[in-house]
Amino acid sequence: MPNPFQNALTQLKRAREAGGLSNDVLARMETPEREIRVAIPILMDDGSIKIFNGYRIQHSSARGPYKGGIRLHPQADVNEVKALALWMTMKTAVAGIPMGGGKGGITVDPKTLSRAELERLSRGWVRTLYRDLGPKIDVPAPDVNTTPEIMAWMSDEFEKLTGDKTGATFTGKPLGKGGSEGRGSATGLGGFIVFNALSKKLNLPKNARVAIQGMGNVGGHAARIFAEHGYKIIAMSDSRGGIFNEKGLDPKAIEEYKRAHGSLAGFSGAKAVSNAELLELETDVLIPAALENQITSANAKNIKAKVILELANGPTTPEADDILLEREITVIPDILANSGGVIVSFFEWEQNLKREHWSEKDVCEKLKIILEREAAAVWKRAKNLSTDLRRAAFVIALERVEAALKAK
Repeated sequence: MPNPFQNALTQLKRAREAGGLSNDVLARMETPEREIRVAIPILMDDGSIKIFNGYRIQHSSARGPYKGGIRLHPQADVNEVKALALWMTMKTAVAGIPMGGGKGGITVDPKTLSRAELERLSRGWVRTLYRDLGPKIDVPAPDVNTTPEIMAWMSDEFEKLTGDKTGATFTGKPLGKGGSEGRGSATGLGGFIVFNALSKKLNLPKNARVAIQGMGNVGGHAARIFAEHGYKIIAMSDSRGGIFNEKGLDPKAIEEYKRAHGSLAGFSGAKAVSNAELLELETDVLIPAALENQITSANAKNIKAKVILELANGPTTPEADDILLEREITVIPDILANSGGVIVSFFEWEQNLKREHWSEKDVCEKLKIILEREAAAVWKRAKNLSTDLRRAAFVIALERVEAALKAK
């Protein structure tokens, strides 16, 4: 499996070459400002003590407090979290919001824990790291397998330990605990806003076909939003596999089926496909919304989509990028396409600090303004540099980080 951090470094180097940027900013971005590894002892329900490995990578504070999610996954490791932190630095810079980049994780399969064990683990992560967190220092958020409830537990634990009552240290909280309207759908909605802003330039047919890998919070919302706007969802999947129907699928019906049965297996009126097969379906738009390293040199030559909208972090390797560029398949990169989540997290942080609560309409309008502006900027830069959208997005991000470093 490709090392995600090495992939991120390759993307940086390619952007520096494409944009003629200095080696100085590249050197600053290659090494995180801080790498924190912690052991989290947790009392299990059977009375035993189990030690879990936790991480927090504080990549760059050049443009503001570290910002980034906490991932609970059995394959979470330092290289993965370092890559995610670097991408978050690029993502906040592309979005033009005054935040830096960070990422956290715990190596665990949360499905193996009881609710009480999960709460103790979530609070334990905060107890080991709270001195390195804070609304002006580091502001964590949800990521894979972290829910609003988990963020509420973490926020509550931080308040107990520090006395800070702003609630601005953790975002992605439930509405009743200081969360923002529109946060749950923000990444999926943001991806659609970016796609829609570029759609006229992409030469796609009306009612274009869309295949979505991953139907968690991001993929599920994206499926419903694209379907509501007249796009034909022909394939969806979860971690166990997917389903396909050329005539189209109803995302709401599929989600109801998954809630009732625990998987998509046996869904009537659709053909079963693996996650690998879904990526290679004949479609107009492919949306990888699961984990990184899904499109590689091994399968990029088999991709039949005209456009790839990356709603997962790091789903495409640099080698695959080269193949897709040569085949004239447009990739709308993750640091632009899935930045809706961090933008609305920034809105939540701002609301908490100001003791305000914005309507969902206001949140969505603010999100739309930012993403339409930045999508246009990335497209224009790609054309000016005669390069792909990923390099263009990284160039813009690196320029903004470099400007912040010089200002300091």
